[in-house]
Amino acid sequence: MAYLLRTLNILMLVGVVITVLSALGAVEFTLNHIQLAIPVFIYTIFAQAFIMFYFIGVSRLVTNVYNILDSTTNLKELFDQAPKDLQPYKTKVAKFVHDSTTCKRQTIPWTMLILILGMIAFLLGGAHDTGMVAKTTHSGVVYGFSGALLIGFYKQWIYLGKSHVLLRKIKALFSIPDGQM
Repeated sequence: MAYLLRTLNILMLVGVVITVLSALGAVEFTLNHIQLAIPVFIYTIFAQAFIMFYFIGVSRLVTNVYNILDSTTNLKELFDQAPKDLQPYKTKVAKFVHDSTTCKRQTIPWTMLILILGMIAFLLGGAHDTGMVAKTTHSGVVYGFSGALLIGFYKQWIYLGKSHVLLRKIKALFSIPDGQM
């Protein structure tokens, strides 16, 4: 899943770069940058929503596993034959909970900033097109959006890898098949 999300993220970044380059006049397309911006931003919303829910889902899964271990009810969901001493499992899963929460906290604020700045830039683009806002206002927000996108892309790339490894570790700990959540 992390590889799919990384691919979605790369396609999003390429689309935004092409749109910005088109607006700056560095590349020529049959479509102008306004016509490019509409599908690119819709795709950005789609990709960022997927990424955000991935981190929320990983964190929720790991927290649920910890809650099962802590309450000792429904241990049959994790073990065929539950061991008498659950402390080693609790210790490892507590570390996983911390790691998944860190991944979520490091990426979701950037996701939200990307979406908010993107929406503002999109709306200001329409306002500029109708003559209500100066070009510098729209451009400034687009540059802010681009900066947030680059930082967010980097953080999401790193933490998608860490979450992928974390899922592998928790699945290996409880002998859960790779295709199962």
